[in-house]
Amino acid sequence: MDTDLKCNRLTCRKSLTDKAVVTTCSHIFCVECANELFTAARLCPACETSLTEPDDVVVSTLPSWSCSSYDRLQKVCSLRPSNDYKTSVLSGLSPSIILEICSRAISFWQYQIHQENSFQQAVVRNLTDKNAQLQKQLDNVVREANGEISLLNDKTNELQRELELERRKTRDLQEAQRERDKEYQKLKACAHSPALAYFLLFPLL
Repeated sequence: MDTDLKCNRLTCRKSLTDKAVVTTCSHIFCVECANELFTAARLCPACETSLTEPDDVVVSTLPSWSCSSYDRLQKVCSLRPSNDYKTSVLSGLSPSIILEICSRAISFWQYQIHQENSFQQAVVRNLTDKNAQLQKQLDNVVREANGEISLLNDKTNELQRELELERRKTRDLQEAQRERDKEYQKLKACAHSPALAYFLLFPLL
């Protein structure tokens, strides 16, 4: 299944569906990037291969950096050629030349697909590395959080033990207070009845 070629400028990489700039070193660029990147030095922006021959660069329209030295680069490179173009472009060429052209065109596509696969693999590796770093950071956060939770649980258990101890002390104090109240009531009753006081102090055997 055909896939769209992408501009070989890493900061662009937009899909090329209509016009493009193609080099003999098997690179392809959108017209906008070609206008910006190609210089009078005639070097490929992707691999810095020297492009000095007339057919080393095929462009869809004459770029903005056109001058007399670039007039020979004004060749149509449509990615969606017409049927008439398909009929006439190779007409008159020998089968061996046609096969050679097809072979080079297929090699160009293979190179582009290989480059795209390499780029996607690099993206995947980069994302995998970032994911591993984030996972490591997450593990550290979880470990620290679990440590803090464990400390809080220990403190909570200690506070619960202290609370239970205080409750026991409170119950003991309440029980002691009730005993004192009973003694107080006895003493109060004795103060009003000496006979009862004698009975309470010296119960019958």
